[in-house]
Amino acid sequence: MAQPAAVSTPTTPAVEIPTISVRQVLPWLAFFGLVALLAMYFVGAEQGATHLISGAGVHEWVHDGRHLLGFPCH
Repeated sequence: MAQPAAVSTPTTPAVEIPTISVRQVLPWLAFFGLVALLAMYFVGAEQGATHLISGAGVHEWVHDGRHLLGFPCH
């Protein structure tokens, strides 16, 4: 009888998880934190006592977002 051919099993390369330092992430966290605070200001406080833009334009653009986030506006 003939010997069966040796079947080679494919080997998967080891997956290396990259490390991300705090110095690389910190500027992005600061940027997105600032954008989030600015968005929360316009949704929650614009057209109130500390409004920066006169008129009701900003209020109308973010009106549904105010209700979605629980801010009273009427």
